Amino acid sequence: MRFLAGLLLLLTLASPATAQKQVNVYNWSDYIAEDRLKVFTAETGIKVNYTTYDSNEILDAKLKAGRSGYDVVVPTASPFLVRQLAAKLYQPIDKAKLKNLGNLDPKLMAELAKYDPGNRHAIPWMWGTIGVGYNVAEIRKRMPDAPVESLGMIFDPKIVSRFADCGVMVLDSATDMFPAALKYLGLDPDSKSSADLAKAAEVMKAIRPSIRKFHSSEYINALAGGDICLAFGYSGDILQARDRAAKAAQKREIAYGPPKEGAMLWIDTAAIPKDAPNPEQAHRFLDFMLEPKVAAASSTLTGYANANLPATALLDKAIAGNPWIYPPAEARAKLYTITAANAEQTRERTRLWTAIKTGR
Repeated sequence: MRFLAGLLLLLTLASPATAQKQVNVYNWSDYIAEDRLKVFTAETGIKVNYTTYDSNEILDAKLKAGRSGYDVVVPTASPFLVRQLAAKLYQPIDKAKLKNLGNLDPKLMAELAKYDPGNRHAIPWMWGTIGVGYNVAEIRKRMPDAPVESLGMIFDPKIVSRFADCGVMVLDSATDMFPAALKYLGLDPDSKSSADLAKAAEVMKAIRPSIRKFHSSEYINALAGGDICLAFGYSGDILQARDRAAKAAQKREIAYGPPKEGAMLWIDTAAIPKDAPNPEQAHRFLDFMLEPKVAAASSTLTGYANANLPATALLDKAIAGNPWIYPPAEARAKLYTITAANAEQTRERTRLWTAIKTGR
């Protein structure tokens, strides 16, 4: 009897119901109000195993390798989600399990449906633009009339070289940098032409001597701490740097310059990998992300616009009324998106990007 009792206890401990009291979330760094995760666990009894990454390329590689162990991931809609959907890396979302689904902005849902027809596999989380982040005092000191709201601030070698001494960083992402370089040249930012990519690569090579580092998250603290004075990065990251700099012992004024030529519009989404070990818990977590208080708290933390309409009413006017976060209609009309490249085009872009970074 003792043996049978012990065996029954072991079977109970190993049962799926017990083993699945966890959700494995893989998200961008500084991308959700982590104090809310404790609330989720308290309300559901589900532990959140939360880990982070700082580029779409890292997430892409892990998903393609298979058996990532993640239940919820946050890819950018285009081109990454598109490419991953084509590879059948995600399972459809059971919308009946998302009671908060109606909170989502229909306009953003329509934009996302261009990449995920019927919004079957992903929900929008945050959205924003890519532009110029800068230390106001250091930039003015070197160039009072610096074109901070122009792509020329980064891609014109005669301009960006004036700030090399105080530090320049750009995103370590060919997917983000090449379209911006193409836009600077007056070309289609979504071009997959080898000739156009070669021109964009030449622009990057020309500014390479002025770039201190390529990284997709370090520039936040580097700007806030005064280690660099100029960055090309995500709007919300720049605003995080601004807030951190304002609270530092040695305060610095950090500002964001949305490119007047037009900025990339990105939408980060939440999705469930096809081989997610805990799909039920994943749906609970997605519904949690759709709660207005969670979305609002995360926007306050990140400085990004969220896709949750009721959450807007909960935001401080400094966020909801900030044109850097919620661009006015005229600026929004100039935003562009990009589509997925095929395998050969991706290899070409990667080869060019590696050559740029290594200076070869």
